[in-house]
Formats: sequence, C-alpha cells, structure tokens
Amino acid sequence: MTNSTSVLTDPEADTDAAASESTSEDRTRRRSAVLSSALRRGRRTGDSSIKLKTVATAAIVLILAVAVAVLGWQLSDKADQIDAARADQAGTAHAEQVALDYATAAAQMNFQDVASWRTRLTKGTSPELSNRLTQAATSMEQIITPLQWVSTAKPVAAKVRSDNNGIYAVDCFVSVLTKNSQAPEGIQSTATYQLTLDSHSNWTITDIGGIGSALNGAAAPR
Repeated sequence: MTNSTSVLTDPEADTDAAASESTSEDRTRRRSAVLSSALRRGRRTGDSSIKLKTVATAAIVLILAVAVAVLGWQLSDKADQIDAARADQAGTAHAEQVALDYATAAAQMNFQDVASWRTRLTKGTSPELSNRLTQAATSMEQIITPLQWVSTAKPVAAKVRSDNNGIYAVDCFVSVLTKNSQAPEGIQSTATYQLTLDSHSNWTITDIGGIGSALNGAAAPR
C-alpha cells in the first residue's frame, strides 16, 4: 500500500505574502528615495554653506585690505603734515637767525673802519640791494666820520612777520650803544630792521628797511 501526503496551499495566504513582500519592497524603496533626497539636500546645503563661508571670508579680507589701505593713507598723510610743519618751523627759525645776524652786524660801526661796516652792510644781499646799500653807505660816511661815530650792537629778537611761499619778511630788534662827538658818554637804543629773505636763493636778503634807525639824526638812534 502506498501512502501519499497531500500538501494543501492557501491561495489567499500566498497572495497576502506577496502583497506583504511588495509592500515591504515599496517601503524600502521609499525609504531609499527619501534618504537619497535627504542626502542630496544635505550636499546642496553643505555646498551652499561652503560658498557662503567663502564669500564671507572674501568680504572680510576685502574689508581688512581697505581698512589697512585707509589707515596707511592716513598715517602717510599725517606724516607728510608733520614733515611739512617741521620744515615750516625750521624755515622760520633759519630766516629769523639769518636776519638777526645780519641786523646785528650791520648795526656795528666805527668811523675808523668804515670799509668793514660797508662789507657787513652788503653781505648776503642781492646784487640790486647791495648796490643800493653801497650808495647809502657812501652818503652815511659823510656823517659817521665827522662825528667820530662808534656803535656796538647786541641781538635782541627776530620774528617772522610773513612767509609767502618761501619769501620771509622778518622784523629784527638790535640793542645799540652809540658814542660820538655829540654823545661821548654813549646812548643806548633799540634799532629795528625789516628784512625780506628769499629762501629759494640761498637765503639772500632782497630788501631791507629801518637801517637808518641806527643813524637817525646826527646824535644817536631813537
């Protein structure tokens, strides 16, 4: 006798299993799709973040570069201003010193050595002014010699009155002690000189006023 075993299958169960497997696969695909989409979004977000950081870094670098450039310009401009101020101060001081030295020397006279006074009177002056002073000195000799004039001088002060592009107008004050035949005991006075100096021409004295104050009248300066 032969025994046979019958295996019965449930069609509905098979269908449910297939459906379940299909649903599982669908869910897996959906999850994969969602994950892929998230990864893509993440990459795009990451790329955007990197680009934003790059742009921000570049902007910061640019701002710093501009700030450094502006600061450098300001420092350079400030340095130029300081240099210009120092140059102006140096020019003023030199003009005052040159003028005061000249005025002091010009105020010293001795009837026994008029030639030396004439040399001091024209030293450092322009050719035109030198010619004028020489003519004036010749006239002054007519007073100096007969009166036996002797003057000694000491510098008092000098002040730049104006500076017109390197042309300095300077007021000088010199203390003068004058002795002559009419005032043998000597008279003390202050002579005032107004000088114009050209710094562009080796500080040449181009004009002078007040030089007659040391020879004001036949007695002494007033």
